[in-house]
Amino acid sequence: MNLSKTTAVAALILGVGVVTIFNQSCKKSSSSAPQTLYDSLGGTTMVSDPANPGTNVEKGYLGIRTIVDSAVFIIAADTQINKYFTVLLAEVTSGNFSGYQKLSTNLTTFLAVATGAKDYTYGGRSMSAAHNPSTNPRISETVDSADFNEFIVDVAKSATNNGLPSNLLSSVGTLMYTVEGQVVQR
Repeated sequence: MNLSKTTAVAALILGVGVVTIFNQSCKKSSSSAPQTLYDSLGGTTMVSDPANPGTNVEKGYLGIRTIVDSAVFIIAADTQINKYFTVLLAEVTSGNFSGYQKLSTNLTTFLAVATGAKDYTYGGRSMSAAHNPSTNPRISETVDSADFNEFIVDVAKSATNNGLPSNLLSSVGTLMYTVEGQVVQR
């Protein structure tokens, strides 16, 4: 891993202390529940959904979806890890966006639920099954640790490009590292 990737990964992990302080300062009162990461990402405030005119979506979900969708394009251009997505890339190249839409929805919902969303339910595969070619033919091979780290770097680029504050960026990165043992299978 080069120095810039190492720095990005370290920034994601080391920000936990800042996020803890931030989350503690966001409590409404001593009797209220602490603010979740989902709340910090926009929470349940309803906003217009730019992808679906005339409908509304929770601001937290929209923020996560924006980062996910942007990350998919960064990953598609990343020659280190785009090899895992050959099926998806072939579909998109041929004009079929159904797999992309499903990936976007599943990953967005997974992250929304993991960050504290209450109005969504993740119904996709387990992380182990989703990242195992024997149970998911849409992934080309099992993931190794270096490529998992590269994935996190690409998501961090997307989040940064979309204006996610560094304290929330590190918290999202820390959250993503909680599934490393399920995703990395070689």
